[in-house]
Amino acid sequence: MGLELIIFIVAILFGIFLYWRESNGNGLYRTLNKIVNSKELQMSADDPKGFVYKQSILPRIIFVVTLVLLAALIVEFLTPLAVFSSYNGISAFASFAVGTLIGTYLASFVIKSTEVIEEKSDSISDIVGDAVEKGKDFIEDLKSKDTKVKEDVIEDVKKSNESIDVDQKSARERLKDKGLM
Repeated sequence: MGLELIIFIVAILFGIFLYWRESNGNGLYRTLNKIVNSKELQMSADDPKGFVYKQSILPRIIFVVTLVLLAALIVEFLTPLAVFSSYNGISAFASFAVGTLIGTYLASFVIKSTEVIEEKSDSISDIVGDAVEKGKDFIEDLKSKDTKVKEDVIEDVKKSNESIDVDQKSARERLKDKGLM
C-alpha cells in the first residue's frame, strides 16, 4: 500500500509536469498532426492544443493510458520487473495512469485560475482603491456630522440655560409655600 501511494503521488506530479510542458509548447503534437492529417485537416498555426493541453477527457484518457502502457511494456521487456504478471504490477499501472490523469486536471485548474487572477488583478486593485476612497469620504462625513452635532448640542444647552429664570424658587421653598413642609 505504501508503494502504491508513492507511485500515485509521483504520477500526479508527472501529470502536472506533462500538462505544464505542453502548455508552453506543443511541437510534438504539431509534428504528429502534420504526419497523420492531410493539409486541409491539419491544425492551424496558432492552435495551442496538445495531447493533454486543452483536450477533452476522452482523448486525454487515451493518450495517458497509451503513454503509461508503452512505459510499462518497456519496463516489462527491458528489466527483470514483471509489470503485467502480478496483481501489484497491474495495480501500479492503473494507479500511475489515474494519478497522471488527475495531475493533468490539477495543473489545468492551477493554470486557468492563475490566468483569471492575472486578468482580474487590475480590476480588483481598482475596486479596492475605490472602496478605500469611499471609506475615507464616509469617515470625513462622520467627522463633520459629529462636530455639527456637538455644536447643535452646545447651542441647545445655551438656549435652555437662558430660558431658565434665575429668580425661581427652590423645591424646598415651593413646598413651604404650599404648606407641606
